[in-house]
Amino acid sequence: MHELSIVMSIIRIAETESAKNNAIKVEEIELEIGDLSGIEITAFDFAWQQAVRSTLLEHSKRKINHIPGEGQCMDCAAVFPMQQLYEPCPVCGEHFVSVQKGKELRVKSLVVN
Repeated sequence: MHELSIVMSIIRIAETESAKNNAIKVEEIELEIGDLSGIEITAFDFAWQQAVRSTLLEHSKRKINHIPGEGQCMDCAAVFPMQQLYEPCPVCGEHFVSVQKGKELRVKSLVVN
């Protein structure tokens, strides 16, 4: 379950940034998670609930912005929505596709106190 290690990394980021601002609490954390990032949201939620106990994030509001997948065909240059990695181009059927959006996984913002 790699979601736990991802949550632990997010906690470290929040703790580091909070310390830089002499904050004792994180009021809100905003995350961007791409639909093609490989994150299983149910597992992420479970890991989050367990891992944030007794941390600065324990009582924080968590907001997740889901970034839909988008690909561009390297053959015909068509841009199209992607539901999964390695999807063929719906225009020409080629599999040489560049993922343009949807693999994001980042802490977008923190509101600290």
